[in-house]
Amino acid sequence: MVEKSHTAGWWPNLYEPLRTVGQKVADWVAPRSDASAKEDSYEINVELPGVKPDDVDVSVHDNSLVVRGEKRFEREETGKSYFFSEREYGSFQRTFRLPPDADSDRIDATFGDGVLCLTIAKRKGSAPGGKKIEVRKG
Repeated sequence: MVEKSHTAGWWPNLYEPLRTVGQKVADWVAPRSDASAKEDSYEINVELPGVKPDDVDVSVHDNSLVVRGEKRFEREETGKSYFFSEREYGSFQRTFRLPPDADSDRIDATFGDGVLCLTIAKRKGSAPGGKKIEVRKG
């Protein structure tokens, strides 16, 4: 008869909170955004208050749209005593998976009033649900 260890059941559970901490930190630091679709394009708006357009990088990698940048810490403390500071500074990154009918060669990015607006064109003639493949007799 094999005896079960009393520690076997709790060992995986001990590290369970640590498994998702990386994703939770990324979500906390990642800028807020919204996404919508029109007939001919997709639109993603990313809130980036206090970020300069030159500090934002937008690129496409492996069918994902990546927005990264940095909100720089710039303040003069001469003659001031801060009681608290709740503003966030530092690097950020947000990745968006592109839909199958998105045209990654036709993406437009504009930045104004602290909001990055990304417009991704849809490919013409592509069905949003996929493509039917004809089955022929062999």
